Amino acid sequence: MDLFDAIRQRFSYRGAFLKQSVPREDLEAIVQAGLDAPSGKNMQTTSFIIVDDPELLDSIRAIASHNKPLQSCLALICCVIDQYPEPIYHDFSFQIEDCSAAVENMLLAITALEYRSVWLDGMLRLESCAEKIGAILGIPPNKKLQIMMPVGLPAEEYPRREKRLFHERAWFNGWKHD
Repeated sequence: MDLFDAIRQRFSYRGAFLKQSVPREDLEAIVQAGLDAPSGKNMQTTSFIIVDDPELLDSIRAIASHNKPLQSCLALICCVIDQYPEPIYHDFSFQIEDCSAAVENMLLAITALEYRSVWLDGMLRLESCAEKIGAILGIPPNKKLQIMMPVGLPAEEYPRREKRLFHERAWFNGWKHD
């Protein structure tokens, strides 16, 4: 699939997945796209845990029982960053930006391989969800689970929201919005 087609076709899929496993070579290719993302000062601050073990997935599902994609996925990619990042440029750390760039690369790879996914982070902030899942996955205390992406083939048609037009969000040479 052409890059621009993948960009246009990518959307946040919040539906159920087919009970069809995602081959590990596809999961490796997806995560490699994340590893290839840019990072601040090339510090490469994001690490990944790929979960395809049914028992681990069941344990995670028990914690996030309200999340439809997690309840049916057979593969999950977890993005891990430092709990207390060291500054790398003046007083700044860029691990959130690094993680975000990696996730976007992976979402495009997922789309290009004709799978679906959704970027999950808000739910991780509630009721110590990230910490509970992190404990299941053996994430050390100096790291934290930042984002999860369930991956699979869609089991249902899911509505895709329209994007606003170019001229409503982008301008040349200055802010032009009313």
